Amino acid sequence: MILRILPSTLAEETIWAPPSKSIMQRIVAVATLAQGRTMIARPSESDDCTHALMMAAQLGAEVELGEDAIAIQGRFPLKPRTTNLTPGESGLGLRMFGVLASLHDSPLTLTRSGSLLSRHLRGFADALGEFGVHVKHATPGQHPTVQGPLQGKEVHLDVSGSSQVLTGLLCALAHAQADSTLHLHGVVSRPYVQMTLEVLEDMAIKIEVLEENAQERTWTLRVPGNQRAQALDVTIDGDWSAAAFLLGLGALCAPHHLNVEGLHSSYTQADESIKGALLFGGCRLAGTEGGVQVLAGKPKSFQVDLTDSPDLFPPLAALAAFGKNPSFLRGIHRLGNKESNRGQAIQREWARVGIQVDLDQSKDVMTIHPGPIREGRMSSHGDHRMAMAAALFGAAGAPIEIEGAEAVSKSYPAFFDDLEALGVHIQVVAP
Repeated sequence: MILRILPSTLAEETIWAPPSKSIMQRIVAVATLAQGRTMIARPSESDDCTHALMMAAQLGAEVELGEDAIAIQGRFPLKPRTTNLTPGESGLGLRMFGVLASLHDSPLTLTRSGSLLSRHLRGFADALGEFGVHVKHATPGQHPTVQGPLQGKEVHLDVSGSSQVLTGLLCALAHAQADSTLHLHGVVSRPYVQMTLEVLEDMAIKIEVLEENAQERTWTLRVPGNQRAQALDVTIDGDWSAAAFLLGLGALCAPHHLNVEGLHSSYTQADESIKGALLFGGCRLAGTEGGVQVLAGKPKSFQVDLTDSPDLFPPLAALAAFGKNPSFLRGIHRLGNKESNRGQAIQREWARVGIQVDLDQSKDVMTIHPGPIREGRMSSHGDHRMAMAAALFGAAGAPIEIEGAEAVSKSYPAFFDDLEALGVHIQVVAP
């Protein structure tokens, strides 16, 4: 799909952030194993969460879809309905449910599709191997097969590549027969791990933090075995990752302000750090009862470390193009294994509309040089966050056509509908 986004002034003052897919995927995963019936209100309709629900059912849980809520009756030990799990394009879904699948003693295959097929699974097979799980076909282009059972034990793990395997291990090891002690090195995306720990605590899983060194990025956790998660009634918080784009839109296009609601922060979200980044960048924010208000005004510049929140690169890099001075975003080593190589994709696509972006691998820094936006066409590279970032250039700069606009369905299917409801002018070039 190709959409044309035209320069616009927002006509509405309030928008609700979509439900967080990161929170919902974690709750669905634990609910798959939980005793009782988990009720999820205000569920995410993203593709990633749809695939999470499918995998819960494939592993044996009973899933009921209502008009505005979802019920999951967990089952443990697992009784898979099929030998094939379908994560779609969800990296978190593959790693998290792949680890859960290793609680079963028969081989189960994770059939990946789209951009996920070309992504490496560095650390996935090695981490599971430490716990006695056999993993085959884990290279790009293949569909990995896992065979357990997962065995609790004391291990040292390098988790510098991603926190997603660790998320799966924390969910699954509590249900293994033996206790586990995890000595973690190179911990990244700590807020995402914290989110997992908070969800697990709410669902009656106990995990002990024995030692933590934030500067050295090390962590020692003890996971008692033979636990059983308990069902939970929960309303899904708004997604700060998506809210970052809405706040950027408000700063650039609102006549006075934009309220982004539904951001209750019941669980830690890494991308809530967008608030600090915007404030230090010269934007003006105020809290509301259920969210954040951003006042209209272009940023000055950004100097921020995004190592623990790499999903903020696209919205901040787009906002930086409208700044008064160059911006410096640190942590580009985290961008190579996303839906696209986001560092290179940002550099290439921003150049198409007249914005120079420099990547300094030795300093781990992206530099964005602001300037006038030139009318043009940008590709999403099949990446939902790239598509949303491109929309900011069109709404606040010059007419922009977005190739692959449908990629937003991965996390925020209603993104362009919401933009139109706010008053952004959108034309369909090719369905």
